Amino acid sequence: RDGAMKPAPAAPLVTLATTDYAGITRGRSMTRRRYEAAKGAVSCGWVPANISLTPFDLIAEGNPWGSKGDLRLVADKTARFQTWPATSSSPLDLVMCDITELDGSAWTCCPRAFLKAALQDFTKATGSKCIAAFEQEFQICDTGWPAAPSFAVCALRRAGGFAPELMGALEQAGVEPELIVAEYGRDQYELTTGPADGVIAADRAVVIREVVREMARDRGWRASFAPKTSVAGVGNGVHVHFSFVGPRGKPTAYDATQAGSLSALAQSFCAGVLRHLPALVALTAGSPISGLRLQPHNWSSSYTWLGEKEREATLRICPVVTLGNNDPGRQFNIEYRAADATACPHLVLGAIIRAGLAGVRDALPAAAIFDGDPQMLDENDRHRLGLRRLPQNLPEALEALASDAEVSGWFSKEALATYIGMKRMELKLCEGLEGDALCTRYAAIY
Repeated sequence: RDGAMKPAPAAPLVTLATTDYAGITRGRSMTRRRYEAAKGAVSCGWVPANISLTPFDLIAEGNPWGSKGDLRLVADKTARFQTWPATSSSPLDLVMCDITELDGSAWTCCPRAFLKAALQDFTKATGSKCIAAFEQEFQICDTGWPAAPSFAVCALRRAGGFAPELMGALEQAGVEPELIVAEYGRDQYELTTGPADGVIAADRAVVIREVVREMARDRGWRASFAPKTSVAGVGNGVHVHFSFVGPRGKPTAYDATQAGSLSALAQSFCAGVLRHLPALVALTAGSPISGLRLQPHNWSSSYTWLGEKEREATLRICPVVTLGNNDPGRQFNIEYRAADATACPHLVLGAIIRAGLAGVRDALPAAAIFDGDPQMLDENDRHRLGLRRLPQNLPEALEALASDAEVSGWFSKEALATYIGMKRMELKLCEGLEGDALCTRYAAIY
């Protein structure tokens, strides 16, 4: 009939996002028109108890928040990531947010605020800033592909247009991807990015996870960043590379005259991370299946170990390439390997910075650079070299966190209770699941 209403066109959405203590990115969406028309700060409502959500979408019992309280997700307009993957029906438009009180002050449990404060304190104490990059591994499931050789060209090519379309989408989003690799494990891939200021690096890690998962879903597959998708399978790690630069961009982590080329600043920083590593694991690899990956002879990490070019070490001094007269100082970085995607990237990097800063504050001497197999040493030699076994499960990691006054002290009373309470609820919800069944459950979530 005359004047018949036509279907409304789809309204592009902008999602105000935050990644919580369970490593899950959540948020609320508004139309692009509304977002871009707003003057001043853009925000939306949020609920304190959301931070107590477990990966299983149940709020931890006895959390500090209950049903009371109101917060805001405040968009960081400099942290907007827009891309339209070739296979997606609509653009993906994510804006990273800080969780604030109603007056705009930082909320005590905001992971992004935690990272920002750690970075600011590090710069104030040292005159340097931290740059970082997250190297992330994932597996593609439900494809029906036959096995392919590790690192093989065919292992990447059989995914069709997935890899080039993924890299294109990430470039469009401003993530600056460097390499995508068909990895050692079955249907496993690794994606690296260029270094960036600490908050940007953590934001990029979040965006990569969301884009990879969406592009796999569009193809009828499932991409999982879970630390283990099966007990016998190869683990998926998150390796955090970090280095330091001075106010004029001069590298401050590198000193070719010192052991491992670690500057005095980097020596004390690494010693601080090693000192607090058992407690850090609760924050950086804190799921019930994370310990399955952190095993000796697994190319992950298992001891409080500083190694040079050693992929079993938890802190690995990475190689520099002098080919083509490249400046080694500008490449130099250290890799933290005891992290996985069940943890929030902002919390992970913030915890590493806090631990390292504690080492700088206490002027800790350089840790021993170990080359060998800790399993072949007796307990006395391991003690002499500072090689302590990392927590082998989540209860052990939570105990280490609770007993480390320095690490516990980085958090408010409410934040610490929230985190530990959420993790204890997670353990409770996993009761009755073990082995491959537990891995399968986490593979579906992450």
